[in-house]
Amino acid sequence: MMDYSTIVQIGDVYVNGDILTEYFSCDYEACKGKCCIAGDSGAPVKEEELEPLEAAYDSFSPLMSEKGRAAVAEKGFFEVDREGDLVTPVVPGTEECAYTLFEGGNCFCAIERCFLAGKCRFKKPVSCRLYPIRVVRLGEGTVGLNLHRWDICRDAFEKGRREGVRVFEFLKEPLTETYGEEFYDALSAAAARLNLL
Repeated sequence: MMDYSTIVQIGDVYVNGDILTEYFSCDYEACKGKCCIAGDSGAPVKEEELEPLEAAYDSFSPLMSEKGRAAVAEKGFFEVDREGDLVTPVVPGTEECAYTLFEGGNCFCAIERCFLAGKCRFKKPVSCRLYPIRVVRLGEGTVGLNLHRWDICRDAFEKGRREGVRVFEFLKEPLTETYGEEFYDALSAAAARLNLL
């Protein structure tokens, strides 16, 4: 097994080795979508995502909570966190993403629910789709992909181990959509060389 300090470089992307070695598979039955309502700030949003997010707002906003809509009315479609990054707005006094949909005590993404119903074209921020991978800008066009370990996802790491699903395998679709098929194929090849597949 690779040491967590191992880095795999694919073009301008530096991938932390534990993305290839660690197991992960979301266990929604256990967590109930807590990643949408816990954390220091909202989910990271790319600048190029702001326009499609705003364009889709009227489609998915009816699914949001009243508090969520009020937060967007007050703060706008994004806010800037203490590190200077663009993030989804959070309901004041809570850790809840404003774009959260609540059903029977469970948390879902209102944007994604609308997308899946074919009512908007924006799926949700790529940072949400790539979780538990976090993207770090390294400068000069390079980025780093790191594995975020969060206690609320403990069950997901255990489920992934039971099912034999690695982090990069679980995230095949968003990784491919974000970085391309060649990138994902290179990740798979790196895992194969390490006898992980």
